[in-house]
Amino acid sequence: MLFYTLSYPLLYKILLGVFLLLSLILFAAYLRERRIRRKPYFRNKADHSPATLTDLTKPLYSVALIGDIGAVTNTNDPIMLLIQKWMDLNGENGSIVLLGDNIYPKGLPPETDRQYAAAKSKLDNQLQVFKKYSGRVVYLSGNHDWNKGRRSGYSYVLRQQDYVIKELNKTDSYLPLDGCPGPVTFPLVPGLRMIVINTQWWVQRGIRPIGKAYGCHIESTEEFFQELENMLTRYQHEQIIIAAHHPLYSNAQHGGNFTLKQHVFPLTAAHKRFYLPLPIAGSLYPAYRKLFGAYEDMSHPRYRGLRKKLLRLFRNYQNLIYVAGHDHNLQYFPVKGNHYIVSGSGSKTAYVDKGGKATFTHEHTGFFTVDYYENQEIWLRVLEPTGFLTNHNEVLFQKRLK
Repeated sequence: MLFYTLSYPLLYKILLGVFLLLSLILFAAYLRERRIRRKPYFRNKADHSPATLTDLTKPLYSVALIGDIGAVTNTNDPIMLLIQKWMDLNGENGSIVLLGDNIYPKGLPPETDRQYAAAKSKLDNQLQVFKKYSGRVVYLSGNHDWNKGRRSGYSYVLRQQDYVIKELNKTDSYLPLDGCPGPVTFPLVPGLRMIVINTQWWVQRGIRPIGKAYGCHIESTEEFFQELENMLTRYQHEQIIIAAHHPLYSNAQHGGNFTLKQHVFPLTAAHKRFYLPLPIAGSLYPAYRKLFGAYEDMSHPRYRGLRKKLLRLFRNYQNLIYVAGHDHNLQYFPVKGNHYIVSGSGSKTAYVDKGGKATFTHEHTGFFTVDYYENQEIWLRVLEPTGFLTNHNEVLFQKRLK
């Protein structure tokens, strides 16, 4: 054995050297992370063109894409005030799409559950604002809406769906209906179309409704992909927005990027106050999430399989904007002629790395909009709350896509 043949002074020096090397690596990682946290990243400086909403030329149609709004507790929350300002400017010529995780922590539980009142209050605060809107409002479901993906999740999403439809008085305000996988499509204006898919269906445990027995119009996963391909082919001359909950590209946690804190204090994943340092063993948890993944991670076999099939299909088209939530930040990836967005910071924020395929990232509350003009120009924008102080800009990022 090597350690038995080493003298104690030499062994001590080796261990000390290893400790110092690890400390230097961790310190370098800390400095890098500190340098980029909560600061917007722009690969192209021209995309950083701040403006106020009132400065913008009014589009023919605008789509606000807002994910993970489920921790908002009142209508005066900065994100809700920003949504209301966007609503006032666009009126009926727009759609608000909620990209899932509409109620934290586990969707809308039964009325007998002690968390029911708090969950219902969060949803009521959203609906109080959206009821006033003359345009379209569409809710999607995320893993938290399905009771955090647990086996009982099907009843949770049906309960939330029924409540939203009842309050908004529109059957198409919660899609796809009845927890089905989709796809569902509808026109927004001539030349602009939306397709909604239920990505949580693919990673959900327990009941995953499919077929006529559950009121779903498709009978198999093969039929899902065939119908999606038919839609993309049929409408290939239009601009298509595909709305889902799970991203296909991400520089954040669900894409395998973790903070130094998560490596050194891994138990904070279970509870934010569990600050027990485990600097080496603690890296096993992020490594597992990156390589194998929990059900909600891109590396999990079900999620990975769905992502692979969707990307293989999408590469045959050049008119797609795929938008999701799930990771609590703002990210934009232009890949092979299509556009992939993470707009998941409606109420929470989390670390996001810069670079890679991303041309924009920011750890900040906010949401993306897609603005469609009469001359068929399409602009992608990021709106962030500013407190509405004088000379502050709500628009941080702007890029013409077409």
